Amino acid sequence: MGLSTHVLDTMHGCPAAGMAIALYSTQGEQATLIKRLVLNHDGRTDAPLFDNNSLRTGTYRLTFDVAAYFKARGVVLPEPNFLDRVSLDFGIAHVDQHYHVPLLVSPWSYSTYRGS
Repeated sequence: MGLSTHVLDTMHGCPAAGMAIALYSTQGEQATLIKRLVLNHDGRTDAPLFDNNSLRTGTYRLTFDVAAYFKARGVVLPEPNFLDRVSLDFGIAHVDQHYHVPLLVSPWSYSTYRGS
């Protein structure tokens, strides 16, 4: 299954449908955009970010447009926002394994882990 993500809106208790995300490959401080996507009704991408055939070892970054998502939901946020975009840097060591990078998020906090 390669690489996947899933975002849950912990403020509203639902998937973060409509949240924009971006996937980058990284080398040190340099990041190269691979793709931009919008999460579906289930807070997931319609297809894996990478399948096992295209997944490569290396370092990556997922960026989640948190503030825009909550503003679109009608949440009044302070300016500047406490969280604007959440970026998660992670490494892929074994291309034969599934890497799932979920995000649990509110306008004021987030949590992540390597899921299954």
